[in-house]
Amino acid sequence: MPSQLIIAGIGTEIGKTVASAVVVEALNADYWKPIQSGELANSDTDVVRSLISNSTSQFHPEAYRLTQPMSPHAAAELDGVTIQLATINLPETNNALVVELAGGLMVPLNKHELNIDLVKKLGLPLVLVSRNYLGSINHTLLSVEACKSRNIPLLGILFNGPTVEATESFILDYTGLPCLGRIGQEERVTKEVIRTYAGALLPTLRQIIEPV
Repeated sequence: MPSQLIIAGIGTEIGKTVASAVVVEALNADYWKPIQSGELANSDTDVVRSLISNSTSQFHPEAYRLTQPMSPHAAAELDGVTIQLATINLPETNNALVVELAGGLMVPLNKHELNIDLVKKLGLPLVLVSRNYLGSINHTLLSVEACKSRNIPLLGILFNGPTVEATESFILDYTGLPCLGRIGQEERVTKEVIRTYAGALLPTLRQIIEPV
């Protein structure tokens, strides 16, 4: 079973970073975000590092650090660089690894390639983070179909935010994917909150992922 995986969201502001922190803590995994767009002084790597309690996880440097909080292709153009998939390679580690994408699967990285092309290149299975809002069923199913059409293995769906039973049950029934867990709407996300969710998620994760 895989010990390395990619965390992707169905769109922006879905909660991928919090979900990544939970999975990192549950598996004592390393963390890597290949592309960071904006917030360089408080990057997603910094955020995840601040939420982790275990002493095993390592945090690998980004392949691209872009100054503007925009789509990677646009941010890269403003910074005078071109994102090239050939330069983005998995960090060397003997530990489990959680890779967080920058945005949704169809976000452009350059004029010809998308996040999903990076997923295909890295060759890792994917956890899809979904959040309940009007239109989230459509966005979730489109993300699942995009992965299936490219033969990208999906480990399951992780729901983040307020629970809407009718939405979640339809998504799970239609896709046939397992629910890996649920992360509730928290007023404040702390190390203690992350540890609690990590402990709750671990039994399910153990069924599909080999923890370290």
